[in-house]
Amino acid sequence: MTDPGIPSGIRIDPVAVQRAVRRLVTFASIGFVALIVVPWLGRFILDLLWFREVGYTQVFMSSFTWRVGMFLLHGGVAFAFIYLNITRARPRSTRDVTVFASGFGAAPADVSRLLLPLLLAGTALVSLAVGLAASQRWLSFLMAGRGGDTGITEPLFGNDVSFYLFRLPAISATLTTAMTIVVITLAAVSVLYVLRGDVHLFSRRGLSLSNVEPSAPRASWHVAGLAAFFFLLMAVRLWIVSRADLASSTTGPLVGASYTDVHARLPGIIAATVAAVAAAGLVLYGAAQAKLVRYLAIAFVGFTAVNLLGRALIPGAVQRLLVAPNELARELPYIERHIKATRAAWGLDSVVTRDLSGDVQLTMADIRDNAPTVTNIRLWDRDLLGQTLAQLQEIRTYYDFVAVNDDRYMIDGKYRQVHLAARELNPASLPTRSFINERFTFTHGMGLAMAPVNEVTAEGLPVLFIKDLPPVSTTSLKLTRPQVYYGQLTSSYVFTGTAQREFDYPAGEANVYTQYTGRGGIPVGSVMRRLLFAWQLGSKNILLSGDIGDSARVLIRRNVSERAALALPFLRFDPEAYLVVTDSGHLTWTLDAYTTSTHYPYAARTADGLSYMRNSVKVTVDAYDGTVTAYLADSTDPIALAYQRIFPGAFKSLAEMPADIRRHLRYPSGIFRLQTALISIFHMDQPDAFYAREDQWQIPEGGQREGATTSPYTRHMIMRLPGEKSAEFIYMTPFTPRGKDNLAAWFVARMDSANYGKLVVYRFPKQSLVYGPKQMANRIEQDTEISQQLTLWDRSG
Repeated sequence: MTDPGIPSGIRIDPVAVQRAVRRLVTFASIGFVALIVVPWLGRFILDLLWFREVGYTQVFMSSFTWRVGMFLLHGGVAFAFIYLNITRARPRSTRDVTVFASGFGAAPADVSRLLLPLLLAGTALVSLAVGLAASQRWLSFLMAGRGGDTGITEPLFGNDVSFYLFRLPAISATLTTAMTIVVITLAAVSVLYVLRGDVHLFSRRGLSLSNVEPSAPRASWHVAGLAAFFFLLMAVRLWIVSRADLASSTTGPLVGASYTDVHARLPGIIAATVAAVAAAGLVLYGAAQAKLVRYLAIAFVGFTAVNLLGRALIPGAVQRLLVAPNELARELPYIERHIKATRAAWGLDSVVTRDLSGDVQLTMADIRDNAPTVTNIRLWDRDLLGQTLAQLQEIRTYYDFVAVNDDRYMIDGKYRQVHLAARELNPASLPTRSFINERFTFTHGMGLAMAPVNEVTAEGLPVLFIKDLPPVSTTSLKLTRPQVYYGQLTSSYVFTGTAQREFDYPAGEANVYTQYTGRGGIPVGSVMRRLLFAWQLGSKNILLSGDIGDSARVLIRRNVSERAALALPFLRFDPEAYLVVTDSGHLTWTLDAYTTSTHYPYAARTADGLSYMRNSVKVTVDAYDGTVTAYLADSTDPIALAYQRIFPGAFKSLAEMPADIRRHLRYPSGIFRLQTALISIFHMDQPDAFYAREDQWQIPEGGQREGATTSPYTRHMIMRLPGEKSAEFIYMTPFTPRGKDNLAAWFVARMDSANYGKLVVYRFPKQSLVYGPKQMANRIEQDTEISQQLTLWDRSG
């Protein structure tokens, strides 16, 4: 109702406002369709064609279907909940509307006719935001339903670890979304009841806040019901999520529930849960007594006080006064939990520890018995070799070597470690950068350069097993299909099967051309597809060119790392892809993919929050036709198995990987570096020793060449490990005691055949000196004959 004391004046014309709102909505709808829907549709069709090309249509369609489903479900529930509540609360007529005036002569406004479209628009925006947020979490909801048990029990509550990996994130997100919707609805409903006059905020005497009018019990129970629902949701969140989050707490010295969490914060969470339930009851009691605002304030203040006291103030005091002075004694069992969980989460629980005496004197017989190790001692630094290959083997300005990788091959009957680098085409370096040159003529790189790690020529240059254009091999290893259409540098799109010839490689005064015959690429076909490609790839020449026929194909997303990551977007990829020469002479890229989680209880975390990682998937990308194939390498990983249930057929068994590729699988450097950092501390499995860090290791300092991308002490090598019968390809890093130079241990990842993925720590005795890398370098420099040579080499000129 209106206040008779407010003077009349100019009023807003609601009909005109409604017309203006309709026009605004119309223009906004047209803009939304033109600027968002149509571009999205173009990208959707191109993505569908591309996923069909690589054979992962199921991944794309599953992702799309579940995103849309989550959007509609959550957005629909949010819209229905909010709209039904505000429809119940909105004014029914002008008489129900409270009119506001500033008191300075401004005219009151009748807003009753504007409420419905405004409420509809606001509800739609909120629901849109809720739906979009839920659609981004589609995989979390699927993982909650498809994730299986791990068989590992979390010690505080006795939950299987799968609850934290799979179900807890979905539960937490759902409860947070529900509470947000209830708060927004409660605010909107309260404002509407103010407009109806059921709650008075203003009077002639100024600002006042009164209870809901006794004459409006429906409003009282409505607001009370929403407030009580919020408190009940808060209680559920406290009981399920907040309690479970203690397993990832950082209150104590390590990750996981500490003494303070178990003995102070957990009781505080329980007390806050009871307080939230009591607050819900108190709000409903206030509605029954027609004193809702008063009891709502009491409930909110009471819950906040209990929550603050039980979850912050008391635990803080316990930590400072009771735990900190006696931290080791209090935290000992929780440190043990942290050690055990970290070792399990990062695959360190399977590390084999072996002790070495370190006092064996090297003899000529030892050298002969370890001939494969000695003959494969690495002489070349990969970064320096990359610079050398760029000078010797790029040959043309438009070829580049992106990276040099280590691998091992049986060459002429011998097990050899080699460096190899793909010779890729760099379109930015073409002499003439025209549409025809970049998209039709220069489409691919050519072959690779391969050099043994342990040989140099008389001029100090690398000995090349594979070199030149076209690639020539001086060994039993041959290349039959050297073209590199898909690589680490090839990020631009090209067309094949056009009227233009494809440049293959230079040959004297002439050039050799080729015709692409691979399965890669999307058929161009109809004019509509050409229009789609011209639009999405941003070039009108695609539509206008007469060289593109119906049989042409467009090769897009040719960077192998990007290609694999797009095909399998739920995996995290190691940045280092490496090239394999198969027995048939083809080139195949191999990539390592990780399954990860940020929710493994009690486990140590990386800087970006990861607490679990497994190299459970190996992915290959054919360098010629771009075929992407994923293989399940770890059938015990619960996260990989959940993905396999969600996307059946996405992974092949590792046994299906061709043997000539499987022989070249490497333990990935990304996870090895993380495990190296962790094992330097977590090899100490006794809580008191771990707490004191009395035997912490470090990677030796020194020897790092400026600009080098890898540590000189962490490297691949062929070596016969102590106690083993034959030499094998390994990834190894040494450790010294923290702050010291003597050798403490080796950490080794094995890679060959049945030993693939096995981790071994070789420990040296603590009571005697075993020279570390830096000490050995000093001894070498102190040798008179060697120091003289070094002095000569260091002289300018």
